Amino acid sequence: MPTLSVNGIALHYDEYGAASDPLVVLVMGTGAKGNVWSLHQVPALVTAGCRVITYDSRGMSPVPGQTDTDCPDISVSELVDDLAVLIEHFGGPAHVIGTSLGARVVQELALARPDLVRRVVAMGGHTRIDEVGQLLTQGEQELFDQAVVLPKAYKAALEALLNLSPVTLRDEVKAGDWLAVLEYSADPMPSGERGQLGASDRLGNRTDAYRAITRPLLVMSFADDLMIPAYLGRELADAVPAARYVEVPDAGHFGYLEQPELVNRLLLDFLAEPDQ
Repeated sequence: MPTLSVNGIALHYDEYGAASDPLVVLVMGTGAKGNVWSLHQVPALVTAGCRVITYDSRGMSPVPGQTDTDCPDISVSELVDDLAVLIEHFGGPAHVIGTSLGARVVQELALARPDLVRRVVAMGGHTRIDEVGQLLTQGEQELFDQAVVLPKAYKAALEALLNLSPVTLRDEVKAGDWLAVLEYSADPMPSGERGQLGASDRLGNRTDAYRAITRPLLVMSFADDLMIPAYLGRELADAVPAARYVEVPDAGHFGYLEQPELVNRLLLDFLAEPDQ
């Protein structure tokens, strides 16, 4: 992967499509690398005539001098600043699409730097983290801090329950495939993921602030999402005058992977609308 020097880190990124096409930047959630988008969203966007940038955000890209056990807290404002530099490098403004923590990042970018933003898609968008989500994050932080390593099969089952729709889990073939992937990737949490954990919660409740977002915003919630329940997405859409809300059925927190055809159709239709 090529790298870009951004605010003291070497930001890993990938570029797809023609340089003359409309720019789209995809922002992943906590602990995930940008290549997760390459399975479904990147091909759909490139086929639709977009220039697409994916990247490994702060924590997932290397920081000089940071060790495997070094886990400084990462703020949403740092992630927003990194994204702004990336978009400027590629000649924004850009359409920005984020999921989970990435949704919070693109929402904040639209608020702080509307000059860099054309349209925003917030998958798992939210103005706040609810109490259950806060406690879950605290527990994950404590597991890292206490050097607790869960058995890989157990961690895979837990991740499946938290992130996938019951519809997916009822399908024995799909469930088996997901469990195999999740177990294969169930390595101990890296320090960068520990740094990202809680970033959205530390930002606090931004409902009132988001009323000032003026860029067109599509809030896309997943009906069976336990991590960021759909009602939190409705709260965001209700707060932002320029927002519309859609809810993807039979999809959990990984809805963009569970229901990629519907998700891609919704985001492509939204991006194709003329700018105001």
